[in-house]
Amino acid sequence: MKCNQILCSLFGLVLSLSVVSQLALGQHPPGGGGAGGGGTANPGGGGGIGRTTAPTPRNTNTNTDTLNRPAYLSGKVQMDDGSAPPEPVVIERVCNGHPRAEGYTDSKGRFSFQLGQNQGVTQDASYDDLGTNGIQPNGQTRRNNSAVSSQQTGGGMRVSAGQNLAGCELRASLPGFRSDAVNLSGRRMFDNPDVGTIVLRRLANVEGTTISMTTLQAPKDARKAYDKAREALRKDKIADAQKELEKAVSAYPQFAAAWYELGLIREKHNEPAEARKYYAQAIAADPKLVTPYLHLAQIASRERNWQEMADISNRTIKLDPVDFPDAYLYNAVANYNLRRFDAAEASARLAQKLDTAHRWPKVDRVLGAILYEKKDYAGAAEHLRAYLTDSPDATDAGQVKAQLSELEKLSGDAKAKAETPEH
Repeated sequence: MKCNQILCSLFGLVLSLSVVSQLALGQHPPGGGGAGGGGTANPGGGGGIGRTTAPTPRNTNTNTDTLNRPAYLSGKVQMDDGSAPPEPVVIERVCNGHPRAEGYTDSKGRFSFQLGQNQGVTQDASYDDLGTNGIQPNGQTRRNNSAVSSQQTGGGMRVSAGQNLAGCELRASLPGFRSDAVNLSGRRMFDNPDVGTIVLRRLANVEGTTISMTTLQAPKDARKAYDKAREALRKDKIADAQKELEKAVSAYPQFAAAWYELGLIREKHNEPAEARKYYAQAIAADPKLVTPYLHLAQIASRERNWQEMADISNRTIKLDPVDFPDAYLYNAVANYNLRRFDAAEASARLAQKLDTAHRWPKVDRVLGAILYEKKDYAGAAEHLRAYLTDSPDATDAGQVKAQLSELEKLSGDAKAKAETPEH
């Protein structure tokens, strides 16, 4: 059956470009860095870890002032071998299954932040749903009974010591690793802000990482240049950052994180050929660094090179089959455009299975497209309804509603035809 104009407008090749036109990764320290670099634990403090204890409260007898005292937490993250993470690691507060980034570790694995303030922390697509100009946060979450209020989680507001943190815990987030969890339920306002050490343990079936071990092996001059570059990126001094990164890779050609940062700069300047070259250098230096693969998949999408996009996303999935639902999403989009609809559906459903926090609602939109091609109009309509429920304010909502209306007509016609007795 040939699709009509409204259906084709959503299910054509342009679908893939709108879904993966901009990539946001789960580890984005301040200064433009992806998981391979960039950022400090206290961006406003020149690279230190910030305050490790709460400020002295005002001398007052009012209960209101006491209850509104901001909540501070500090602690340390270390790998299971006792070493500090070689790059900043994001610290998440998870309330009733809903994660929110709070801060980053410093070069020694320490962290300190005020709950709910999120200064210098990028709440990217790993923490929110997708916008329609690519993979962008829009602040929406799947509406279900486990949703928590902003008072419980702090949302984007400051969390005071008197607020309810029941059902909340603190953890480090690093793909390929399992984190200890610190229970925040029942914390009182005068409790010691130091939560102790959070240990990261590598998952047995995951080879890939978003933190390159080559960073630990970098000589002093290369690491110094790299750190200067991260600071320059934090201040949005791109030219200075590029200069320092070039020094770093010149001094240490195996510096995968520095090559990756150079690729990010070139990609942001809309120079895909140069970005591709730098990402390839990062992979050559450290084939297990996942983040360059994801950006190469993004470039392949913009160039409509679906086979390359499928190959790269497959390699990403092989490196880490548990931490990147977005890799399965990209693989589904690539296979959809290659008209491998069974493979596309399998990848999309795996993305949905892994996305337990419902951070990637675009998967429903892609499944709608796939099921339409497989003439499962009722199933396609179901997934588009779910997408609209999760992203009611998306800029493509009008287009999807029109397409859903057409699907419902097709679904109704097909049902009526099936129920009509033959003569």
